[in-house]
Amino acid sequence: MAVSFDLFGTLVDVSYPENPARAVAAELDARGVAVPNDWDDAYREVHIDAPDGAEVPLPAHVSAALASRGVDAPNNAPRHAVVSAFDPDVTRRPGAREAVAAAAARGPVGLLSNCSVPELVGRTLVRADIARDDFDAITTSVACGWRKPHPDAFTTVAGALGVDVSDLIHVGDDPETDGGITELGGTFVDVADVPLSSFPAWLEDRWG
Repeated sequence: MAVSFDLFGTLVDVSYPENPARAVAAELDARGVAVPNDWDDAYREVHIDAPDGAEVPLPAHVSAALASRGVDAPNNAPRHAVVSAFDPDVTRRPGAREAVAAAAARGPVGLLSNCSVPELVGRTLVRADIARDDFDAITTSVACGWRKPHPDAFTTVAGALGVDVSDLIHVGDDPETDGGITELGGTFVDVADVPLSSFPAWLEDRWG
């Protein structure tokens, strides 16, 4: 048995930009990139043909959106702009650390997060005062290339934890994405039904 946790909406709450396109545009402008007049349209368009379920890193999308309007963005400006634009306030959810510790007492523990922004997961953990060392594996969609509920997202974290995916318990807040583990024979724990504060008791009841 192993347990993986979703991050955003499960272990932490974060504040995102109300208008991501404008937030990225402001950071691009601050780096001397000529933001096109129709940036909102460019940002919403699909520019990279990715397989169904694949993650497109947001800096790659921003670079492609700029290129579609003939704008060159040197010196890795899109990556720096995206990282700065998505710099949220973070609140650790009640019971988060206790839930992770309870899981760790019974087996390997992973983090599995859909996140297209580089560095965001690491910075979020720091601001939530959750140690990276609390996890045996941290898997993000921007790193592994697949977003939950794609099977490869779950098999990647299960493999990193050294268990078969059918032996994985995944804790999350979204039945549409996190619940995809059930298609692979694993177990989904919805924090709407089992709050983090109740998760240690849930584990005790089922696994001793």
